[in-house]
Amino acid sequence: MNEIKRLHILQQIVDQQITGKQAAQRLGLSLRQIRRMIASYREKGAAGLVHGNRGRKPNNRVDETVREKIIGLSKKEYQDYNDSHFTEELAEKHAVEVSRSTVRRLRRQAGQGSPRKHRSPKHRRRRERREQAGMLLQTDGSRHDWLEGRGPWLTLIAYIDDATNEVLGATFREEEDAAGYFLGLQAICLSQGVPAAIYADRHTIFQNPTKASLEQELLEERPKSQFGRLLDELGIELMAAQSPQAKGRIERLWQTLQDRLVKALREAGATKREEANQVLVSFLPKFNQHFRLEPAQAVTAYVPWPKEYQVENFFCFKHLRTVTNDNTIPFDGHRLQIPPSPQRQSYAKASVEVWQHLDGRLEVRYQGQSLVTFMPATQQPVRVKKFTPAPGQEAPKPESGPDKGPQTLKPPVTHKPSKKHPWRNYPDNSQEVSAHE
Repeated sequence: MNEIKRLHILQQIVDQQITGKQAAQRLGLSLRQIRRMIASYREKGAAGLVHGNRGRKPNNRVDETVREKIIGLSKKEYQDYNDSHFTEELAEKHAVEVSRSTVRRLRRQAGQGSPRKHRSPKHRRRRERREQAGMLLQTDGSRHDWLEGRGPWLTLIAYIDDATNEVLGATFREEEDAAGYFLGLQAICLSQGVPAAIYADRHTIFQNPTKASLEQELLEERPKSQFGRLLDELGIELMAAQSPQAKGRIERLWQTLQDRLVKALREAGATKREEANQVLVSFLPKFNQHFRLEPAQAVTAYVPWPKEYQVENFFCFKHLRTVTNDNTIPFDGHRLQIPPSPQRQSYAKASVEVWQHLDGRLEVRYQGQSLVTFMPATQQPVRVKKFTPAPGQEAPKPESGPDKGPQTLKPPVTHKPSKKHPWRNYPDNSQEVSAHE
């Protein structure tokens, strides 16, 4: 997706829709580098945009023994040293010549913060709007009594364009969850295109709080949430706000919507979440027409969604699982049976992915190939880390074989002992059973 976005921007330069300076700002590159890319693109086509260092190990990567030595000294002898002082001590006493930024990055990855707690105040200034639509979207969720006591409290999840002040991809949810952000972004990508960046807070939906594994530390990677993984696949930059004031545009939006949208819901008599979403469909176009601003530049930064890409392959929750010896996968209280395929009879001990789609389907994939699909007993939108079919609804037994089509996932079955069961012969249990019956 990053190369597709770069190709789209360069094609806009060739078509004289934007200038090289504007392209350099959108891609975060210098004007000189943009000119080199245009020359390579005109000479070799799309293949000229592939970076020549792809797959190579960086020459400036710090050796693993040096990394372990720095982290070990930082946790023991120099625990209360700041980053600059620790860097000087490494060079003077331990003959380790590294930069301060390298030391700071290694210490932060190891979970060691700076010992200096009091920071000098920073000068803050008003941030101007982005020049083009789609360059930056702000997103957040607002928990509020939108129905004014006529129904449950709801959470409104919305995206607002920083350049045009247009509200995009808004939806009501029972709570602030990742599925709501997935649905909103999916609507934007299909209607407007793929944006360049998204500005959000530091909620665990966007930032994974778990510590990095050893392999991730070696690769200098941080654990990503499901939403962060989605943005990486789409080539969208995720910007984390350090305070509510930093994303004040969408914070001020809630004040307006909690006044105007509440009245629109009251006039429509909405009492349920489904009814509130229907009101939202008719409310947003009028709202955007009134509050929308013209961007500084007419050229849009949205990249059209590639037709060859399936939307459901991106907008789903992907979980890694290991197949047991009986070719089943434990997932949320269920056992997903994997049938044999022409390519492989048994998948025991194999590492597979379980794709949890937004419509409730569960799809098991192995090395890019779909092995089996399980349909939910009800067509309810999926909730992250939760897959609950309708209780008590009968489902046919799954048929083996890769060509049998989607299978229906059985609800969990609870066993109730019969009246003649030996367990009921005990006096204490019989009294307890009769009381419940």
